[in-house]
Amino acid sequence: MGEYDVRGQRLVALCLLGLLLFNYPLLAVFNVPVMIFGIPLLYVYFFLAWAALIALMALVIERRG
Repeated sequence: MGEYDVRGQRLVALCLLGLLLFNYPLLAVFNVPVMIFGIPLLYVYFFLAWAALIALMALVIERRG
């Protein structure tokens, strides 16, 4: 039962990290007129932050012991 408690706590922490990553103050840092391979920096940030959250959630869920 303890394994599920730790997993739940980690998922809640990832949810809070997601709220932080997609909140205004941090988004304002990346909202500049810079292009990376023709894609605005803000869009690159959205995609990478979203992909990182999905990867971290998969890691937490699939991790054993």
